[in-house]
Amino acid sequence: MASPTDVEPTTTTDGEASTSRNIDDEAARRIVRKIDYSIIPILFMTYVFNFMDKTILSSASVFGLKRDNHLVGQNYSWVSSVFYFGYFFWTYPTTLLVARLPVAKYVAANTFFWGTVVALTAACSSYGGLVTVRFLLGVAEATTTPALMFITSTWYTRDEIPKRTGMWFAGNSVGGIVSSLLAYGIGHIKDNVHPWRWMYIILGVSTFLWAFAILFLLPDQISTAKFLTPEERQWAVDRVVIAGTGKTEKTVWRWDQMLECLQDPKTWLIWSIALLCQIPNGGTQNFANLVITSFGFSPLESTLINIPYSLISVAAITGTGWLAGRFRSMNCLLAALVVIPPVVGSALIVSRNSIPHGVSLFGYFLLSTGPSAFPLLLSLVQVNFRGVTKKMTMTALIFIAYCAGNIAGPQLFKEKEAPHYWTAFRAIMICYSLAIVLLLLLRIYLQLLNRKRERDEGIVGSSGTSGAVGGGKVLDAAVGGNGSEAMNAVELQPEDYEDTTDWRTFGFRYRL
Repeated sequence: MASPTDVEPTTTTDGEASTSRNIDDEAARRIVRKIDYSIIPILFMTYVFNFMDKTILSSASVFGLKRDNHLVGQNYSWVSSVFYFGYFFWTYPTTLLVARLPVAKYVAANTFFWGTVVALTAACSSYGGLVTVRFLLGVAEATTTPALMFITSTWYTRDEIPKRTGMWFAGNSVGGIVSSLLAYGIGHIKDNVHPWRWMYIILGVSTFLWAFAILFLLPDQISTAKFLTPEERQWAVDRVVIAGTGKTEKTVWRWDQMLECLQDPKTWLIWSIALLCQIPNGGTQNFANLVITSFGFSPLESTLINIPYSLISVAAITGTGWLAGRFRSMNCLLAALVVIPPVVGSALIVSRNSIPHGVSLFGYFLLSTGPSAFPLLLSLVQVNFRGVTKKMTMTALIFIAYCAGNIAGPQLFKEKEAPHYWTAFRAIMICYSLAIVLLLLLRIYLQLLNRKRERDEGIVGSSGTSGAVGGGKVLDAAVGGNGSEAMNAVELQPEDYEDTTDWRTFGFRYRL
C-alpha cells in the first residue's frame, strides 16, 4: 500500500496531466470525514428549516390562524395545497438552474427569499393573503431538495449516497420535533399578536439568518472547497468519477439526455411510486394537529404528541438510509417495508368508531414511517441515473409527482367529514398499498435490466461504481468503503470525466 505522501501522475477534470496523491485508507477516511463534517450539517440544518417553515401551518391552525384569517369550508385545505402549486411552478426551471449556477450561492439566495416570505405570513389577515404567501413559499422552497440531491451526488459515491441522503432528509423529522416544541412554548403566549403569528416571525427571521451560513460555509463545488487541500480536492473529484455517478462540474444541458430520461421505463415507475407516497404525505402533514385534537387532546397537547411521531420518523429515515447504503440490493424492499405500517395505521383510524381512542392514536403513530419512503426514492434517483441532464430531468419529474401528490392530499380531508376524515384515510391505505406493488415491480425490472446488461457486455459489472474507467477497467468499491483501493488501482483517462448516461456507460449496474 502506498503511503499518503506518494505522488503519481493522473488526469485532471479538464483532461490535462497533473499530479495527485496516491492516498491510503486512513488518509481517505480522514478526507471523507472532512467532507461529512463540512457538508452534511449544513444540508441537515437547511432541511430542518425547510420542513419547519412548510409545516408550521399545522400547528398555527389550532392557535388562531383559521379564525384570524376567516377560513371556512375547504379554505384551509387550499391554503395547504397552494404551497405545492408554487413548488410545481418553479420545479423544472430550478432544476435547470441548480446544474448551471453556483449551487451554494443559489441555495443561499433562495433561503433569504423563503425566510422573508415566512416572516411576512404573520402579516396575513385574510384567505387571499395566506394563499399568496403560501404560493411564494412553494416557489422559494422548490430549489432546496433538488439542490441538496445534486450536492450529495457531487460529493459522494454510490455506496455513500443513501446514508447521506437519509442524514440530511432526517432534518424533516427533527424539524417536526423542534417546531412542536416551539409551538408548545409559543402557544402559551397571550397577547394581541397571537401565538400563530409569533411562530411565523421567529421561524422567518431564523431562516433568513441561516442563509448567511449557507452563503459563507457551503462550497459551490469540490474544486472550490477551501477545507480541502488541492490534492484532496482532486482525489475527491476522482473518487466520485470512479465510484459515484460521474462528472458534475462544468456541465451543459443536453437535450439527448433529457429525451433518454423520458424514454426510460424506470423513470415512470419511480415517478408513480413518488406520487402514491406523496398523496398521503400532503394530507397528514397539514392536518396532523387537527386529527390529534379529534382524539380528545387540546391544541397544546397535540403539539407534544407530534414529538414521538417525529422521533419514529427520524429513526426510520436514518436507519433505512444506512441499510440502503450498506446493502446494494435492499433499496426497493426497504421502501416497501416502511409503507406497510401506514397501511395498517390508516385502516385503524378508518375503524376509529369501533375501537378505543388509544388504538386510533396508535394507528396515527404507525403513519410515521411513511415519509421515510421518499428519501429512499431520492437515493434511487441519485444512484441509478447517470448524466447530469438525465438526473436533473428525473429530479424535476419526481418533484412534479411530489407537488401533484401534496396538492391532492389535503383535498381528501373534507371539512364535512371532520374530525374523522374517512375519505382521506381510505385513500392513504390504498395509495400505500399500490406503492408496495410498484416497488416490487421496480425491483424486478432493475434485476432483469442488470442481467440483460451482463449478457450483452459479457461481464458482471458493479452497482457500486460508475462503470468502466481507466481505459475500460470495471472495478468494485468495497461496500461501505471510501474508494481508496479503487482509486489506487486505476489511472483515469480524459474520457472518464465526460458527462455520459447510465444507458451509455459500459459496466454500469443498477441498485435494487
